[in-house]
Amino acid sequence: MFADDDMQVVKRNGKKETVRYDKITSRIKKLCYGFDAKYIKPNQITQKVIQGVYDGVTTHELDELAAQTTAYMATQHPDFSVLAARISVSNLHKSTDKTFSDVVEKLHKHVHPKTKKPAALISDETYATVQKHKDAINAAIVYDRDFEYDYFGFKTLERSYLMRLDGAIAERPQHMIMRVALGIHGDDLAGAFETYEMMSQKMFTHATPTLFNAGTPRPQLSSCFLLAMKEDSIEGIYDTLKRCAAISKYAGGIGLSVHNIRATDSYICGSNGTSNGIVPMLRVYNDTARYVDQGGRRRKGSFAIYLEPWHADIEMWLDLKKNHGNELERARDLFYGLWIPDLFMKRVEANGFWSLMCPNECPGLADCHGAKFEALYERYEAEGCARKAIPAQQLWFAILDSQVETGTPYMLYKDACNGKSNQKHLGTIKSSNLCTEIVEYTAPDEIAVCNLASINLGSEVSGATHNSKRLGRRRFEVSGATHNSKRLGRRRFDYSRGPVRGDTRRPVTGGASGWGALIRGPSLGPVRVAETCGRAEACDAYLVGASWCSKVSRA
Repeated sequence: MFADDDMQVVKRNGKKETVRYDKITSRIKKLCYGFDAKYIKPNQITQKVIQGVYDGVTTHELDELAAQTTAYMATQHPDFSVLAARISVSNLHKSTDKTFSDVVEKLHKHVHPKTKKPAALISDETYATVQKHKDAINAAIVYDRDFEYDYFGFKTLERSYLMRLDGAIAERPQHMIMRVALGIHGDDLAGAFETYEMMSQKMFTHATPTLFNAGTPRPQLSSCFLLAMKEDSIEGIYDTLKRCAAISKYAGGIGLSVHNIRATDSYICGSNGTSNGIVPMLRVYNDTARYVDQGGRRRKGSFAIYLEPWHADIEMWLDLKKNHGNELERARDLFYGLWIPDLFMKRVEANGFWSLMCPNECPGLADCHGAKFEALYERYEAEGCARKAIPAQQLWFAILDSQVETGTPYMLYKDACNGKSNQKHLGTIKSSNLCTEIVEYTAPDEIAVCNLASINLGSEVSGATHNSKRLGRRRFEVSGATHNSKRLGRRRFDYSRGPVRGDTRRPVTGGASGWGALIRGPSLGPVRVAETCGRAEACDAYLVGASWCSKVSRA
């Protein structure tokens, strides 16, 4: 077959050999098992790959070129994406150690490349467990499961989740999963292997902080952190900023309420001056989110800022994420959420007026809800304490304009959240989290924390029918995944080391575990799947079973 004596490829051992068309085709063909030959033709892929080959290309680069070329062809058939992932996985396997215990040893004995000081990437506890049980742990890993990812999924792992040594990837996906399992379970090998099997077979997965940090010297495994601004002062603002930076460093997402920060032109007793309001402050938080990204440039920092619509700076706040306007009045890297009292919606519905107030001049509005809030708010209105009154629908349409242009603010309803929460006895809840799926109590000295996991119903439902035996088996598998993920959520609270001191009480007294259900398109067909479809009904049955198991596992 085709060979060009002028084109040399550098092998992994440093030797050179002539680039051969047939060898590239043979390598691709070996990874095409299970595909329909009518769509996946190795020769066609090689023809495209050979066009990008140059003299001195390494086999690593050649594999990456082949993977990228194949990935571009995924619009022709989805199997091309799987094949591209297989090429990349095979390339990674050739560049990394196969034995998990050897990888852990290298990560544990890592030294800083410049100062040569010890910089272990694996905790002493995890390293000791692996060394003690290395034979059993190594034997439990099934590396062929690495080839079951599609290209996008594998590249996401490669880019952000797999641990590196001096810039080079050291882990394989199965290594990462086993590290997470051992980081949570420690010496409990039975529990670790059960978790490994479920995660390895994609029955469920832990959230990003757990995948990043489990088994490391800093096992911060929690996903969501809810904070209240410590106090309306320079000390309070920057103490809270420091907390946010520390949380973001270890991959936590942040929900922060700023209802108590005084509005623009509010009097400051300590300096005999006036406040600049929340916009300049939030620009500082915006730059912190950009600077202190998650896990050291592995994922962007993410802060959601919550504000109640009575705050006098609400109109400027609604413009912070817009793509036009004065740059000094924008903070586009933050997310925004409205914490809406029912009274505002009543005024909108009645086309009435809405009064804007400063929390420094009208204290206590953020600390109450329901009838107490309405009474206090209307008292301030009657006393003439409001900065100004505007048509409620004017503000409502400004909110909608911002949503159309930026996708934010989120809309959460303060009275409903507080009235239905099982933490309402603690006090008024002031915000949700970054992704708005939990509502927990916060205080200046208490940070709410949530651990997350996701159950992949796509893997459970695929091929399901109304056959009672199959449905029963599948429900059992979903229940097992649910019970395991809930139990692991509690274990993560036990093993997780919080990034700041203020969060140490919440996992015990008010922490939460969240689980989500992911339904993949290939399992259910198009998103427009009919509600009467058997597989959709099976999904409903699994969700009911998973919800029941989730409640039972709390007992």
